[in-house]
Amino acid sequence: MQIQGYFDLRFEAVRDAFAALFDDAQERGAALCVKVGGETVVDLWAGVMDKDGQQAWHSDTIANLFSCTKPFAAVVALQLVGEGKLDLDAPVARYWPEFAAAGKQRISVRHLLCHQAGLPALRQALPAEALYDWQTMTSALAAEEPWWPLGEGHGYAPITYGWLIGELIRRVEGRGPGESIAARIAKPLELDFHVGLADSEFDRVAHIARGKGNLGDAAAQRLLKVMMSDAHAMSTRSFTNPPSIMTSTNKPEWRRMQQPAANGHGNARSLAGFYAGLLDGSLLDAELLGEMTREHSVGDDKTLLTRTRFGLGCMLDQADVANATYGMGSKAFGHPGAGGSSGFADPERDLAFGFVTNNLGPFVLMDPRAQKLARQIADCI
Repeated sequence: MQIQGYFDLRFEAVRDAFAALFDDAQERGAALCVKVGGETVVDLWAGVMDKDGQQAWHSDTIANLFSCTKPFAAVVALQLVGEGKLDLDAPVARYWPEFAAAGKQRISVRHLLCHQAGLPALRQALPAEALYDWQTMTSALAAEEPWWPLGEGHGYAPITYGWLIGELIRRVEGRGPGESIAARIAKPLELDFHVGLADSEFDRVAHIARGKGNLGDAAAQRLLKVMMSDAHAMSTRSFTNPPSIMTSTNKPEWRRMQQPAANGHGNARSLAGFYAGLLDGSLLDAELLGEMTREHSVGDDKTLLTRTRFGLGCMLDQADVANATYGMGSKAFGHPGAGGSSGFADPERDLAFGFVTNNLGPFVLMDPRAQKLARQIADCI
């Protein structure tokens, strides 16, 4: 496999570890970018980007990064907090009055950001096309009764997070959340990152496909068992209502929409650049970054059925939990995306990491490929 790009010679072992990913015949395409102290020390890509395996992954290939998108939305919300336009502990209904329905009047902006609001799924079955109708989805969530009482734990909101945080941003800013992310984050930092992709960019988007034969770790199997056996379970509904959530990745309408929980499109450079921007103070001041990366929710996740730990819109490291560590320092924060892509910062090493793949693994939380690369990077520093 021909590996393209650049690496600082201290990180030759990282290049070798990246190349070793392609020893697996199912591997398709991937990119890795690492910045230390704001300087790029690794920027690699390899493999194929198209459905038929004929088109090489290029320097400017981008891919759907799934939940790696969530921290971008959270940072916009936190910037609004810094500007006095949002209050973390104000009720969501202050900005979005309809949200108070069905006993949600006490749910705060903070509860939404750290997955404690009890809204990871919708009970009423929605048609597939509802996924692309912002008004339908936000109205359904405003009317939804929480799945558990406030203060009784947390449950990850895989996709509803995007409408919840996105509508909050839209109400305060008067523009789509993808436009806010572009104006506040991507443009200032010159990141090739998009929530709401222009049709003119479609030809450089990697086709996403699922690997075959690997059932994943125990957490993945536990979740799969519930999803296969109970269509009405909250975990099942969170991934399958509307039923198009899991099947839309490569569709034009998915790429075009602004869904800041799951449909960000970017490359490894954009993830590393985003976390470098958090570490150097370009995006948030120290106080707000401290708030974002402080532990808010920890323990058994009601949706993912595995142990999770969250700040505000970011997933915090759990060094002693195999599927929940980034593979570096215990203060690391960031977010994995479904199937393997991952972005995070390790403040102790002043390091920003981005890994992007179009071959979806079956894991919940962290993918072993990204962990392996992170451990190799740590060894080189």
